[in-house]
Amino acid sequence: MKFTIKKADIQDVLAKVQGLAGRKTNLAITTNVLIRSEGSEISIAATDLETGFEGHYPAAIETSGSIAINAKKLFEIIKEFPSDEISINETENQWIEISNKNVEFHIMGMNPEEFPDNPAIEDVEFFDVDSGDLGKMIDKTIFVSGAGDDRRAHITGALMEILHEATPPLFRLVATDGSRLTKVDYPFETGTPLPKIPTTIIPKKGLNEIGKFLEPGGNVQLGIKNNNFIVKKANEIIIVRLLEGEFPQYQDIIVKPDNAFDIKLPKTAFLKTLRRMSILSSENYKGVIFKYDKDRLEIRANNPELGESKEDLPISFSGEVIEGAFNPRYFIETLGVIEEDTVVIHIVDGERPCLLEGAEDQSFLSIIMPMRI
Repeated sequence: MKFTIKKADIQDVLAKVQGLAGRKTNLAITTNVLIRSEGSEISIAATDLETGFEGHYPAAIETSGSIAINAKKLFEIIKEFPSDEISINETENQWIEISNKNVEFHIMGMNPEEFPDNPAIEDVEFFDVDSGDLGKMIDKTIFVSGAGDDRRAHITGALMEILHEATPPLFRLVATDGSRLTKVDYPFETGTPLPKIPTTIIPKKGLNEIGKFLEPGGNVQLGIKNNNFIVKKANEIIIVRLLEGEFPQYQDIIVKPDNAFDIKLPKTAFLKTLRRMSILSSENYKGVIFKYDKDRLEIRANNPELGESKEDLPISFSGEVIEGAFNPRYFIETLGVIEEDTVVIHIVDGERPCLLEGAEDQSFLSIIMPMRI
């Protein structure tokens, strides 16, 4: 196999598949990418046995064939290569030459026939979503993650569903870690034909890999087939194996209680206060106290191991005093994905979850459980 390719056509994709190739599996060859050359293009495949990727890119092919080559070292070579055009040539016994007129690398490949095939996907009923919007939905979902040793599907994965009966119809992602939950919706125009797909749970690490390939502008196609979630672009496809398990019934908790107080806050000032109050947190003392009093929100931290702090924020509030403890990290991470300048906290009392969202855009909602201190 021998081909020449432009550095710009290969460097970006090699950067994006580093997460897949860098994940440990029971097959040594998954640290490689599989490159095939034929006609006027090459294909690059990567997998961690749960998420698979394949993309097609233009190249000048001298001889067709396939190679499996270490993804990390290939990326490092391409990234530092001094010329815009790069020649890649399999010489003998799976040795691979990467060169131009002045530079040569020779690295050992592996048998490409040992590289696992991605699932064959045919007859998929796709629906379109905006690529940039899907990327934002993923960003607003995958930051909610549980302890690394919790392997329950609803903790390691995110729920995906299409709400056909909503007005307008909605594509929805929901994630939880047991202490908080986020919901984000993508509205379709009424009358948009949408497939009847089952409610599914997608691994968050798979969604993270998908997010790397999403850019503003244009649409991507989404579909479900044979227990796989498929994301398809013009020249790239990502296939993620779905998780088996039950996702908790969440519908009631995302409804704002009729007796909730709606507290508006400037996002930046709220975020900076939370960061300051988090300075005195520790493994044993993670919570801060939120005290809603007449026209002020007092946030205070009390850590017997380190000390105490407090700060007031002006609010519009005239009810009875509400006091509750929350993990400030949950608020900080949620505020980080809200794109508005003003946020709203919906709270009933200090014992029940509070709801946090932007003042105008209700497509995203976060529910945060109180702590016991």
